[in-house]
Amino acid sequence: MSATAPSDRSDVPEILHPKNWPVPKGYSNGMMAEGRLLVTGGVVGWDENGVFPEGLVAQVRQTLLNIRAILEEGGAGPQHLMRLTWYVVDIDDYLTHLRDLGRAYREVFGAHYPAMALVQVVRLVEREARVEIEATAVVPKSA
Repeated sequence: MSATAPSDRSDVPEILHPKNWPVPKGYSNGMMAEGRLLVTGGVVGWDENGVFPEGLVAQVRQTLLNIRAILEEGGAGPQHLMRLTWYVVDIDDYLTHLRDLGRAYREVFGAHYPAMALVQVVRLVEREARVEIEATAVVPKSA
């Protein structure tokens, strides 16, 4: 197993990429960091009034904004994300909108791509929700 060159910055997780594996697109195979663990529950794409925007892309953008707000509450930022687990109700809707989803992701989180998993589910607790995302971050002890 190999890793990318260790960062001189202790606040940035190390990306783990086994030798000779294909390079992942939009995610990392593994991450490693030291610090305080920050986890979210399943976060959905509603606003502070409990209103969902229309469509998957808009809900993903709002979900990511909601995750960023939780990270900030814990003294972290998107660069501290280690893992995202996405639950979607329609994988075909997700695949159809990959370009727009990637754009929304970069607008909110930048070019930091933690380890990710995507799972299709029958439905989510909130009937209007098209996506729910769990996040795990490691906040440097110095933060």
